[in-house]
Amino acid sequence: MPAETHVEGVPIERREVLEIVKDRLADILEIEPSDIGEGDSFANDLDADSLALIELVEALEEEFSERSAGFRIDDDDLDDLKTVRDAVDYVVSRLG
Repeated sequence: MPAETHVEGVPIERREVLEIVKDRLADILEIEPSDIGEGDSFANDLDADSLALIELVEALEEEFSERSAGFRIDDDDLDDLKTVRDAVDYVVSRLG
């Protein structure tokens, strides 16, 4: 990981969040990041099951916890994360 993705307090651009989400999801689903579109549905387009989504949440929490102390994706919010765009928007809003 480049050092700049692990510095607390440094703003992160939405584009960078999108790339991180796509990279982590690609690792979990064993596909190429280029095969993941921002509008893709986790369930319908990417065939991601609930375990894959839990792994994604854990990977994102680990990735972004150094940027925003205690960064977490609330369990109550998981039902609202249906697409890659939803996940990116959620992370960006939480990083503020």
